[in-house]
Amino acid sequence: MAGYRKLGRTSSQRKALLRSQVTALINNGKIVTTEARAKELRRIAEGLITLAVKEKDNFETVTVKTKVARKDANGKRVKEVVDGRKVALFDEKDKEIKKDKITRHNARMQMRKVLYDVKSVGEDGKRKSVKSVDLTDKLFDEIAPKYTDRKGGYTRIVKIGPRKGDAAMQVLIELV
Repeated sequence: MAGYRKLGRTSSQRKALLRSQVTALINNGKIVTTEARAKELRRIAEGLITLAVKEKDNFETVTVKTKVARKDANGKRVKEVVDGRKVALFDEKDKEIKKDKITRHNARMQMRKVLYDVKSVGEDGKRKSVKSVDLTDKLFDEIAPKYTDRKGGYTRIVKIGPRKGDAAMQVLIELV
């Protein structure tokens, strides 16, 4: 017997389906799907969360000097004329950043193999307000701290009932 459910699809279609559902689960916190898909999805999602829990504190903070454009009261850049050209003025500021250690960086790369890139649209719904969401950071910073005391079982499957079209059992899979 195979070690996984085939879900009636070719391997590439199955992998794409599960990747998209894992991405949606981590991004939204819960999704509705069929029971067989949810059971396969649980395996992948719990592996990613376990990886995030193990490596969540494996970083060091480093202070870096950065150049930041000087702005006036209206929020526009301050410019000065130098040698007949307008040049923006910059200030140097110290900024603290998180620098991943090797094992955390490796975990991040493993997560990026599974998760798709996600874009979120702002409240106004316009194209200008579209921002990229980093799900690996969400796993490390938001999801993993919730589960530090837990030894597994990060997802819950709740049966909703049969689907109207083909009577397949629908379930809600959510992060606990």
